[in-house]
Amino acid sequence: MARRRPPAFDEDAPKPKLTRENLRQALAIFEFIRPYQASLILGLILLFLSSLVFMVFPYAAGEMVDIAQGSSDFEFTLPQVGLMLLGVLVLQGLISYTRVILFARLSEYGIADVRRAVYGKLISLPIVFYEQSRVGELISRITADVERLYNAFSITLAEFIRQIIILIVGVGFLAWTAWQLAAIMLLTFPFVIIGAMVFGRYIRKMSKERQEQLADTNIILSETMQSISAVKAFTNELFEYLRYGRSLDKTVAISMRYARGRALFSVFIVTVLFGALFFIIWQGALMVQNGTMSAGDLVAFVAYTAIIGGAIAGLGNFYTELLGALGATERIREILDYESETRAYFNTSHSTQNNEPTESTTAPLTLQGAISYRDVEFAYPTRPDVEVLKGVSLDIAPGEKVALVGTSGSGKSTMVSLLLRFYELTGGSITVDGRDLTEYDITRFRENMAIVPQEVLLFGGTIRENISYGKPDATDAEIRAAAEQANAWEFIRDFPEGMETLVGERGIKLSGGQRQRIAIARAILKDPAILLLDEATSSLDAESERVVQEALDTLMQGRTSIIIAHRLATIRNVDRIYVLEDGRIVERGTHNELSMIEDGAYNALAKLQFASEFSEG
Repeated sequence: MARRRPPAFDEDAPKPKLTRENLRQALAIFEFIRPYQASLILGLILLFLSSLVFMVFPYAAGEMVDIAQGSSDFEFTLPQVGLMLLGVLVLQGLISYTRVILFARLSEYGIADVRRAVYGKLISLPIVFYEQSRVGELISRITADVERLYNAFSITLAEFIRQIIILIVGVGFLAWTAWQLAAIMLLTFPFVIIGAMVFGRYIRKMSKERQEQLADTNIILSETMQSISAVKAFTNELFEYLRYGRSLDKTVAISMRYARGRALFSVFIVTVLFGALFFIIWQGALMVQNGTMSAGDLVAFVAYTAIIGGAIAGLGNFYTELLGALGATERIREILDYESETRAYFNTSHSTQNNEPTESTTAPLTLQGAISYRDVEFAYPTRPDVEVLKGVSLDIAPGEKVALVGTSGSGKSTMVSLLLRFYELTGGSITVDGRDLTEYDITRFRENMAIVPQEVLLFGGTIRENISYGKPDATDAEIRAAAEQANAWEFIRDFPEGMETLVGERGIKLSGGQRQRIAIARAILKDPAILLLDEATSSLDAESERVVQEALDTLMQGRTSIIIAHRLATIRNVDRIYVLEDGRIVERGTHNELSMIEDGAYNALAKLQFASEFSEG
């Protein structure tokens, strides 16, 4: 089945534009806040009330001036007005506090659901997705984009609506009190709006470039930390330091251009707004002098004008932020809309308060382990022009132990990856227990399989947690039994913390042989029908290999086993050996049978490893 390519995080990707279609797609993200829509609605109501209450203060300030001059139309004293303003302040505080809490609940829970959904989607995506995406960049983008959504929900959206309310109410008041001055003030609107659009487009471009360059810098950091052993082995600390520094320099250069753009925008806004404000004050002073306006009305008018000017300036900034959130929403939706390879057995769509795992509707699957490859052809999606497997056919009976041998690049690991359904076949078929792989539920199918790789990657928790990864609900007795069968219990009990010993990042605190035995214990605990060993002892010393091989022999008993072998000594007793060359099976048979073929491919490999044995024979 063809799959869509993963979303590309291209630096040259078009900037988000406010169109009906992408706005419709962006609004789909609101499905994550639907469980909290009561908080949203009530928060918006309080936001409206808070904005209206705020607009009382300029009017009250003007009335206080008129009361002090004895020209007010109301029969209030200054102390009475002061008490009323105090009550308004208390009311404003209560409304604002409640509104902030409601929007916080909306943003915190809603964005937590977004993060959960994105993470759930990421871990359900096929291997090919990660081969076509740089993981460091992916993590950086997802983190930054979700954080931008958080800012939009918690601050930007509310403030954008607030500024609109202030603008509408303020303009209405100005038109009611002094339409002549209001007309003069409104003449400045087109200049401010056009200027905000021009500067906003430039600032948005600089912001995106800064974000992308920062993502590249984070990639260097991530790759260096993950490959710190290689960095130190090749004494490239200075090289990495300089590489990271050059990336930081680019980030700073872009950031300074971004800052200069914002500074120019601020100068433009301040110049236009304050210039217009002083002009309006001058016109108003003339009207007060002529007796056509009271001093209080002028004070209120100036205050409203300043507030409106701030609202216009804020709208430009918040509009830019909302456009950025729109672009972030598009990228998140691309991830969420990508086709998963596994069914979701956990709730990733809505409320944080109800995120317990859900039961699978697929019945548990028990395999016997009969495997058949029929004319299998395959090319990796990232290299479609390079055919890796070319008409491979083989049969494995339940409980048989077979080995795949051959030079690097012959297709051994690819055959195992296809059995795990990491990729879709280019041609041919693979069946297990007589059924095509595509007929099985992929999660239930993989539950019957376990792999012990050459390079074991442990999680940075305890030994107990790493072993129980094969069966999360295993009891302590089961975990210990698995460790004993894997020949791991002896070194585990020598640790002061025993099973609670922390293995460190990627298992760095354990030796290679210890990590391999932890991986074997994990596989034993899983009790799979099909076992996959990918050169599990090739990187070990002789003593570690002996101990690990004993554990592997225990693990392989009674289950179908496919062994990718580098050291041929470890596969002498398997039921059958398949020799691959250039994506084809060129020989098959037991160790003794293949060793008798003088000019055979297996014999040539064996002679390289057992030269002394063959010379004596």
